[in-house]
Amino acid sequence: MKLIFEKSVPGRGCSILPACDVEEVSLPEGLARETAPALPEMAETDISRHYTELCKRVHGVNCGFYPLGSCTMKYNPRIDEEMAALPGFTGIHPLAPAGTTEGCRQVLDTARQYLCEISGMDDMTFQPAAGAHGEFTGVLLIKQYHQARGDAKRTKIIVPDSAHGTNPATANMCGFEVVNIASAPNGCVDLEALKAVLGDDTAGLMLTNPNTVGIFDENILEITRLVHEAGGLCYYDGANLNAVMGVVRPGDMGFDCIHMNLHKTFATPHGGGGPGAGAVGCKDFLARFLPKSALMDGGDSIQVRSFAGNFLVVVRALTYVMTLGCEGVPEAAKNAVLNANYLMHKIRGTFEPAFDRICMHEFVLDLSGFKKETGVSALDVAKTLIDNGMHPPTMYFPLIVHEALMLEPTETESMDTLDLAAAIFRELYDLAHRDPEYMHNAPHNAQIARPDEVRAARNPVLRWNRV
Repeated sequence: MKLIFEKSVPGRGCSILPACDVEEVSLPEGLARETAPALPEMAETDISRHYTELCKRVHGVNCGFYPLGSCTMKYNPRIDEEMAALPGFTGIHPLAPAGTTEGCRQVLDTARQYLCEISGMDDMTFQPAAGAHGEFTGVLLIKQYHQARGDAKRTKIIVPDSAHGTNPATANMCGFEVVNIASAPNGCVDLEALKAVLGDDTAGLMLTNPNTVGIFDENILEITRLVHEAGGLCYYDGANLNAVMGVVRPGDMGFDCIHMNLHKTFATPHGGGGPGAGAVGCKDFLARFLPKSALMDGGDSIQVRSFAGNFLVVVRALTYVMTLGCEGVPEAAKNAVLNANYLMHKIRGTFEPAFDRICMHEFVLDLSGFKKETGVSALDVAKTLIDNGMHPPTMYFPLIVHEALMLEPTETESMDTLDLAAAIFRELYDLAHRDPEYMHNAPHNAQIARPDEVRAARNPVLRWNRV
């Protein structure tokens, strides 16, 4: 398939604009670019066909099963998009007079109220532009809290070894030293390892519960108590909130602040390079540090982005919550847990779970023994799934499980889909014993076979260079 730039024809276009009826104004000399932007020139028909062809090459939740573990690739209801497209929301300007933005303010206030209730927090900001940005904001709250108290010795953030990669990166970016603690054999936090690193230099703990291997840590109240007794704060990574929303609240587990991935839990768009939102909630004693407005207010508040954040993403999340209601929110969480346990049970006996116990929203398969037996790796299995119309699950994560495949079916998948997925896994298990070479070379029917992923990550080609 050709790039859109390769399809470009000089002079071709699709814009039919009326004659200008106002005075034309040019940029002052020195502000205009020296050369015109190298944009493709195409007719509307060609553009439509190009993006339709691209669409056929992409696998999303609207195409088939997409069990990407720890990412919650759930279906986004169309009503969310319809509400976000209302002219009263799309046509507003962030600097419009307050009297003209009352409806938008009500959206933000209502979303804050509902999400605080779901998370057990007292206040919230929607300013962060994405989940990781919200994570960064939450840890900044912890830093600001200690600094405001003059407690400069608290320089360390504790992060479990099963944490998302953004956790240690966030703590480091905020200027903290990252202290990694090992997991216990059951996949949860090792209490003795935690006690060993707690001290008067502890600023806080970053944790998600359920954790990255899909297990709800039964010691969570003890964990947060130990951190608080040491003078630290507890930060909740909301990546896995979809499993417990409306059932148990992070605030009741002892967490002081939280970021929520609205795309993972509240059905806003996930990925694709578009705008996101990382809502950050906190307890009362941290509320004064939250971003307050578009301008620096002074005092202790922090600022991480312009204005109130990506407003239309919040509209989508609020629509989702209001559509489900107080009964539908916990029902979605319970169905996510049910689907994960059902699929794990159907696969068990071929590929084995790394932690063979009741899981929450996701589970991890350990293919290390399978690889020794057949020579087929987790990567081989993932690539062969593509030939069977399924998006691969998360590979080689978390790092504490070798040859890991992490599956999260989400609440929006039917039993028929899960049965089919389990049958495909069983077929691949048998295929690996019969013809491992076939799986080594998969996928066989995809648009792209096996790219050099290391080279692509280290030397990405992100710009079209016209020859």
